[in-house]
Amino acid sequence: MNLPHTTVLSATSVPATASVPAHCAVQLTVTNPPAKDQVRIGVWLPTENWNGRFQGTGGGGFSGGSPTATPAAALRDSYAAAATDAGHTGGSGSFALNPDRTLNWQLIADFGYLGIHEMTVTGKALVKAFYGGSSFYSYFNGCSTGGRQALMEAQRYPSDYDGIAAASPAVNWTKFHPAQFWGQLQMMLSGNVVAPCKLALAAEAAITACDPRDGVTDGMIGDWQGCRFDARKLVGTTTDCGTFTAADADLVNKIWEGPRDAEGEFLWYGLERGANLQSLNNSANGTQLPFGVGLEWFRYFLLQNPGWDWRTMTYDQYLLLFQQSVLQYQAVIATDDPDLSAFRDAGGKVAFWHGTADPLIFFRGTVDYYQRLEAAMGGTKQTQKFARFFVAPGVGHCGGGQGAAPTNLLDAVVNWVERGKAPNQLTGQRNDSAGNPVLSRPVCQYPLVARYKGHGSTSEAKNFTCASNYR
Repeated sequence: MNLPHTTVLSATSVPATASVPAHCAVQLTVTNPPAKDQVRIGVWLPTENWNGRFQGTGGGGFSGGSPTATPAAALRDSYAAAATDAGHTGGSGSFALNPDRTLNWQLIADFGYLGIHEMTVTGKALVKAFYGGSSFYSYFNGCSTGGRQALMEAQRYPSDYDGIAAASPAVNWTKFHPAQFWGQLQMMLSGNVVAPCKLALAAEAAITACDPRDGVTDGMIGDWQGCRFDARKLVGTTTDCGTFTAADADLVNKIWEGPRDAEGEFLWYGLERGANLQSLNNSANGTQLPFGVGLEWFRYFLLQNPGWDWRTMTYDQYLLLFQQSVLQYQAVIATDDPDLSAFRDAGGKVAFWHGTADPLIFFRGTVDYYQRLEAAMGGTKQTQKFARFFVAPGVGHCGGGQGAAPTNLLDAVVNWVERGKAPNQLTGQRNDSAGNPVLSRPVCQYPLVARYKGHGSTSEAKNFTCASNYR
């Protein structure tokens, strides 16, 4: 192969094993002159039974992906696949700074959008050369940062993929990272660190109060739009970590409400009632433990100071940094552009889902993005011709929680692209610790919800139907 600014590091014929079929593994680097960046890319090409499809994969947190880790699942499904580190190794946000603490805008762009595009162009070129044909389907499949990368491809490079599957997408990046810090800031400013068992009590109490609203008591909040549980109802409750106080209730309500400015005006969304509150607002023995990815966003990207002590932050500084985050990085990494007309016109199809109990990325931010997408694309009917959004009640970040997480998103996208059958709902499932299914539910398109038909087991999807919301 002779590709622009690309070096092939290795091409290895890998024999079949019990878990992975035989394939050709290729490692490459791509540079962007005059920068001295190195975007590492891995491409894996089945040597037998290729299904005629290419699958791009994404990363998580500040990791662009895993270009040296064999994508066993994709290969078992007979895909040619690719991954990239998006210009830096590891999962730290420190790549954003040069040694002199100036911003490395090339690596920021590599991570924000360019690395995945270069992986896609390179991977598709190898597929074309290896299999000797130009006709194949291309799909992107990712969760969290991978979900952001997926939607960034649709926004910036609308012809890269025929179909896109995105889960728990980290869109609205420039807003939700400062928002992840909101609870920690409020606890610090108030001098009251809410203990983990009190946070757990609040989440459990919200579930208990709102769970029956959908007609089925099953340990999760199906009517997420109608749940408005107030933590003040818990004041005076005795816990293993002390009595739940009015100050505790005020802080929990602020976490659920989300960041507000000095006039009380909305900045961003909070966590849903029923989501685990400890991931972003954790503490140990009264010492606060901020979420690492959000903390690194402040240190490396905004303040350009790796040693910054977050405990020195004031409310006024927080508001300024929130504005800076949006203004400085909107163009490169926000991934919230609702104009997907070029992707639509290229024939692309995208499906994405988000769990209401996501403890890291604010679920309503994705709802907000989809609502703006509908407004930009001509309304619900026009938007659903190429883009569909599914809500998974009670599901955490990329899975987990008490709800039933989608199991067939990529397959649904493939069926939509290749057979014209748009997914009206997804299949959701929750397994026990041994991997055995214990709950199945339809995962419905927003704003529809899974309604119990009134008969049969409430653990089986066949006894539910997607219908209008509970209001």
